[in-house]
Amino acid sequence: MNWDNARFFLAVARAGTLRGAALKLNVDQATVGRRIVALEEALSATLFLRTPALYVLTPAGETLIGPAETMEQAALSIERRVAGLDDQLAGTIRVATTDSLGKRFVMPAIAKMRRAHPGIEIVCVTSAQITNLTRREADVAIRTLRPDAPDLIARKLAQLEVGIYASREYVAARGEPREGEAFEGHDLAMYQQPASPSAWAALCGEPTSRGRLVFQTQSTAMLFEAALAGFGITELPRFRADYEPELVRVMPHRSEPFDVWLVAHADLYKTARMQVLIAAVADEFAQAR
Repeated sequence: MNWDNARFFLAVARAGTLRGAALKLNVDQATVGRRIVALEEALSATLFLRTPALYVLTPAGETLIGPAETMEQAALSIERRVAGLDDQLAGTIRVATTDSLGKRFVMPAIAKMRRAHPGIEIVCVTSAQITNLTRREADVAIRTLRPDAPDLIARKLAQLEVGIYASREYVAARGEPREGEAFEGHDLAMYQQPASPSAWAALCGEPTSRGRLVFQTQSTAMLFEAALAGFGITELPRFRADYEPELVRVMPHRSEPFDVWLVAHADLYKTARMQVLIAAVADEFAQAR
């Protein structure tokens, strides 16, 4: 089996549908269907059980996952190493970050870099999920979590802080929470549990057990909007919340630090275009200290 067939097989196995695989591969659905049929005929095996809703792997298909993923890793390694030899200040960089870090730090850094190097194009992805750099879903990520994969280079950009905030309107109507009362009598806006399980127990060390959870989201930007709309009390990064005139910092002596990391694949880290982006991003964070 060649890699071209393997990538169609993996796309269907991961998406579960021809349509999902077609979107991932940027081809039409009929092409995906034909390639799967051709692969099954070449191997004399049925790889998928076709149900009305999904393509489900058969035992034969399950045995093919491991070898196909090995082929995928080899192909991606070739792609990364070739890209790593590129010394031109041109081309595309895929950048993954969060919405709040993107707005305050990453976008200004990109703007400065592109004024100096207009031949570099950026594809920016903001998501609560950790982007897979190994599969080239991104070339560089600016995140608050440090991955432990051995093929990734992680550089600490800054240590920032979060604090506890509410809108002026909320504080005027409900008063400020008192330390040690676990937000009794107050409404809370918080991250959804899958996004940040540890954040549910407390806000900056103050227990949340007596508060009433009224709003959940995976987006820091939406937490800002919830606080500004008067939904309740929440935990927000100080680098932005301190400058929102409609927000009040409550329990102002309470804060918690968090680290910001720049993460890139080792094969791409030293390319010329990556280095100028990394320098711009690092400089933007350094100026904020």
